[in-house]
Amino acid sequence: MVEVITFTLPHGRGQIAAKHWFKDQSGMPILAVHGWLDNAATFDRCFPDIKGHPIYAMDLAGHGLSSHRAAGMRYHNAEFLDDILAVMDVISPTEPIILLGHSLGAGLLMLMAALFPQRVSKLVLIEGLGPLSANPADIVSQTRDAMLRYQQLSTDVRPIKSIEVATQARMQGMTGALSRDAAQLLLQRGIRQQDDGSYVWSTDKRLRLPSLMRFSEEQVVSFIQAITAPALLIMGDKGMLVMAASSPQYAARIGFFKSLQQVNLSGGHHLHLDESPRQVAQAINAFLGSKA
Repeated sequence: MVEVITFTLPHGRGQIAAKHWFKDQSGMPILAVHGWLDNAATFDRCFPDIKGHPIYAMDLAGHGLSSHRAAGMRYHNAEFLDDILAVMDVISPTEPIILLGHSLGAGLLMLMAALFPQRVSKLVLIEGLGPLSANPADIVSQTRDAMLRYQQLSTDVRPIKSIEVATQARMQGMTGALSRDAAQLLLQRGIRQQDDGSYVWSTDKRLRLPSLMRFSEEQVVSFIQAITAPALLIMGDKGMLVMAASSPQYAARIGFFKSLQQVNLSGGHHLHLDESPRQVAQAINAFLGSKA
């Protein structure tokens, strides 16, 4: 059974929309976070096969059915952490939970597992191994570029010409190609209809702006070293981590985990949604000790 629920964020930050898979209510809760420009529907094909746990999949602010940031504001990845903590406080204010993230969501939840280790029992990462880092030597040019891009941002919202146009755009997304069926699942929460009957993207266009600031690699490593929960990394053989797997930075990050299992499966960056959702669920069940 699945229901749509909302969480009200503190300090007037709006609302977070989520999908709640009831499952076996006796199991430890799972909080899931999607990737950049995706939404909670990214888990629709995978989560029905995860056993024994109630699951909450949230739409990050500016994504899916969640509130956009206030006018004039930016989106900083670090600010998503406040929102995730607020949802954790509702789901399980005193007991640890399982964190499960894809891509951007995986990076954010890695940070949360480091910041609040006592609240995280296990950590599942799908096609994500932490936030992008920046060379400190590039900070001046990167910050200048981000500021200028923000100045040039248009607030106009253009209607989508047709559902087919939206489908084709999502199939050719910036984070990897998707099948038509997978793209249409994401569009269920990825577009919204206006009063005049036209459609617009539900994702906030400000999400496409470059980050004003990024962590250095040394800072990312500090977070990884603070993670105490056992972690599972699931990769697609055609995914975005394949090219990174041979880099010294990737190898170093892997080595800093206290406990990390790796599973390689068939598929691209969205293998949990597209090519191998059942296999991803089986790998998660095995890691969590759930019966398949």
